[in-house]
Amino acid sequence: MTLVLALRVAGVILLLLAVAHVPIATRLEWRADAQRLSPVNRQVMLVHAFFVALMVGLMGVLTLGWAEALVMPSALGKPVAAGLTLFWAARLYFQWFVYDRSLWRHRAFETRVHVLFTILWTYLTVVYACCLRLQLGVA
Repeated sequence: MTLVLALRVAGVILLLLAVAHVPIATRLEWRADAQRLSPVNRQVMLVHAFFVALMVGLMGVLTLGWAEALVMPSALGKPVAAGLTLFWAARLYFQWFVYDRSLWRHRAFETRVHVLFTILWTYLTVVYACCLRLQLGVA
């Protein structure tokens, strides 16, 4: 698989993830939980969830639409690739070291979701790190 194709796959994954925020929010009952918060905290939580989904979607559009540009060294390509690599590496770190393991351990569905997201975050981190290597001329 070429890096451009890997980026396009990443772009599709990110677009699907952005759209998946709606069923995820439903499954995790975000609205019901938000009702127990103060009005300001409820609004902050819902607005942040919206903007996370929006940013993930925009990352997907960027990656899918400009995959070739992400592998061609450029002044803008370096910070974009670095930022995307850092973002997804941090997300992978949080998956293992910030979320409480009791939320998924010994729970079949939650463990499958944890493993799936570990694979996704690893894939995204590696793909963007490969772009960064090309941007830096380390390939």
